[in-house]
Amino acid sequence: MTCPHAGDPAPDFDLPASNGKNISLKEFRGKKNVVLYFYPKDDTSGCTVEACGFRDFNKPIEKTGTVVLGVSPDDLRSHDKFIKKFNLPFLLLSDTDKKRCTAYGVWVEKSMYGRKYMGVARTTFIIGKDGKIAHIFEKVKPQDHEKEVLEVLKNLN
Repeated sequence: MTCPHAGDPAPDFDLPASNGKNISLKEFRGKKNVVLYFYPKDDTSGCTVEACGFRDFNKPIEKTGTVVLGVSPDDLRSHDKFIKKFNLPFLLLSDTDKKRCTAYGVWVEKSMYGRKYMGVARTTFIIGKDGKIAHIFEKVKPQDHEKEVLEVLKNLN
């Protein structure tokens, strides 16, 4: 499986969302840009910084005609607690089988203290209204990530 690149059609998905429905990428085609951000785990330090950044910048991001969707392998119950604890105004999608993480090339081997394990590489995709990947942020640093995403979105429209 090769990782998608900017300009490629974004891999489609149909995932259970924190609103109790399934969300598919097709729903947004022709209507909205999508910030699809993949993160390792609910309620961990870096993931909380990133989610709260998107929360705090949700209104300006929405003004660009864009919806924010977070994706992790956590289940919906975990997402629900995370949303409530930090008052997140956007949907979190559950990819428990990691098929979408794999399709987007973010399910990778990681290493910590010499131990190797599989996990999510923190990555953000901006998907245009045409369903193509407009921009990819790899090896995302959670601090101020929302600001760099907003800058790209402003130049996209």
